[in-house]
Amino acid sequence: MATVELRFSAQPEHVRTARLVAAAVARRAGVDEAVLDEVRLAVGEACSRAVGLHRSHGITEPVSVALTEEEKAFSIEVGDSVPGPGAEPAGPGEGLDRPGPETDGEGEDEMGLAVISGLVDDMEVRSGAGGGVIRMSWPTADATLPT
Repeated sequence: MATVELRFSAQPEHVRTARLVAAAVARRAGVDEAVLDEVRLAVGEACSRAVGLHRSHGITEPVSVALTEEEKAFSIEVGDSVPGPGAEPAGPGEGLDRPGPETDGEGEDEMGLAVISGLVDDMEVRSGAGGGVIRMSWPTADATLPT
């Protein structure tokens, strides 16, 4: 299982680089050419969401992206460092809850997740004290070949 890891400061201009790297690694992993635009869009949306969360919560930790080539699938995990709701604060200025129903960020967050779920067959969203992760995966050419 080969993995490429990216970490970038939470700046919107770095999202494009993450998209380009994700598409290149997905192509090398055997993801169908017809799906590469969906990979790019999903990664862009997930990274933009993580950047927005970091910036709105004043977090200086980098956004992380792990691109993993598995036997019959290609997966991407985009991680942020914003503790989930109800998590214990990790230090001064940290531990702020993610946008709740009473904030303007809720609509954008839900819209971003809806866009991603429309682009990805298999998606998982996790949140904990250490931050959140969006895991997305696509089948590779090996997985679609008849046996």
